[in-house]
Amino acid sequence: MPVARVYPAAPILAVSAAIVRDGRVLIVRRAPRPPAGGLYTLPGGAVEPGETLIEAVNREVREETALVIAPVALAGYRDVIARDDDGRVRRHFVVLPFAARWVAGEPVLNEELTEARWLEPAAIEGLRTTDGLAGIVAAAMALLG
Repeated sequence: MPVARVYPAAPILAVSAAIVRDGRVLIVRRAPRPPAGGLYTLPGGAVEPGETLIEAVNREVREETALVIAPVALAGYRDVIARDDDGRVRRHFVVLPFAARWVAGEPVLNEELTEARWLEPAAIEGLRTTDGLAGIVAAAMALLG
């Protein structure tokens, strides 16, 4: 039975990846629809039942970008909670971002993304991003050395 993403009965667990290649991180732009429509962020998505976090982040990155990665460690967490006008929880995601190394491939976008860029971490500051993106990228860069 699929989990309701709008007005969920419980928070939805998701993963993402700060993928580093030659000192740059892959930043993607979400398609103009919820959640995070039009914002720059990290590739990722919901964990499926029976998947480990590592399996989920590898699958999500492969589905969204066609890249092969090597997840190294968690680089923090994000609570993404959106309420409707009545104060009810419309969306609730708990996102676990991984620091990851690029292994192979070039970004090939799916229908969820409109753009992908390899950026120096400092270049993120000028973009419209999901909350906390710069901090997650900084933590990932520190973990990866």
